[in-house]
Amino acid sequence: MSSGEMTDNCNMEGVQDDVNDSCSPPRKKIKIDSQGSASQENASSFPTALKYKIQAHEGGCNSILFPYNSQNLISGGKDNTVKIWNTSTGALTSILQGFQGSVYDLSISSDNSFLVAALTSRKLCVWDLHSGQIRRTLAGHNQKVCAVDVSKELSRRIVSAGSDQVIKVWDLQQDYPICSAFLSSPCNAISFTMNDTTICSGHANGKVIFSKVDRIWLYHQSSEVEAHTQSVTSICSLQNGKLILSSGRDNWHNLIDTRTMQTCSKFRTRCNRVASNWSRVCVSSDENYAVVGSADGSVYVWSMQMGRMVNALKGPTAPVLACSWSSMGRPLASAHDDGAICIWS
Repeated sequence: MSSGEMTDNCNMEGVQDDVNDSCSPPRKKIKIDSQGSASQENASSFPTALKYKIQAHEGGCNSILFPYNSQNLISGGKDNTVKIWNTSTGALTSILQGFQGSVYDLSISSDNSFLVAALTSRKLCVWDLHSGQIRRTLAGHNQKVCAVDVSKELSRRIVSAGSDQVIKVWDLQQDYPICSAFLSSPCNAISFTMNDTTICSGHANGKVIFSKVDRIWLYHQSSEVEAHTQSVTSICSLQNGKLILSSGRDNWHNLIDTRTMQTCSKFRTRCNRVASNWSRVCVSSDENYAVVGSADGSVYVWSMQMGRMVNALKGPTAPVLACSWSSMGRPLASAHDDGAICIWS
């Protein structure tokens, strides 16, 4: 998706019930790329069917992610475990333990060397993925930790957010946060953006906040976008932080241009209902598709170039809490409130 195409779709809003719905959103023509060929939807470029279902965790699975350039899947559940799965066979390959509390969020370093889990026990747990051993346990939040992200540029930096309305930046060479910021509303989702000089956070009051950090990692400037009428549930960074995809309990999914702080495109379907305040969406590695889960167990695939839904994946009826798409192109995974994980191909 080019920035020109995103500008072309500015202020577009659409409501669509399903793939064949007649009330699809109004769309402008697709721009012709530099080779003179028009971008087109290709059914083979996104998942179309359920490959298999894994009963992964007892009590629910809150978070999943694919390591970079891998088809292995990491899942975190309410049963105090983090598990690693081979998505080609569905086999469990490893279990990471040694911590207390449900896992609310997961993030991984860009070299796949360590994994961080945000826990209801008010801590962050960091594993060395080569040895499977706990590397550090970070304590500092006063309530459950809801969101975490690892810096892509400087992988020893971690940002976390809790129900205590505090965002903390950590350095893995230390056991304490190097800076903290108190915000006016609890934070449900967080991400590094713009070469890690900006932290984007989504809040219970519907706002998306962009907080600048300087060279010594101190907050010195913030900007706000009134993105949703209810809680923000998910933040995804696109185009190296130039765009943010936010999702909310109002069931809207918005693309925000971080250079102008304006919502340039938004979409939803009447069938889709965001299941929780921490429901995570994902985007494909080419950033052409967004995937959102629903409270009825369905998984919706949206073309961000066309501004419309291109597929509705029907599987289990348990609410979808998170989605993740392998950077290798396949597969797509969804995590459900009953502890199941669905692999889509």
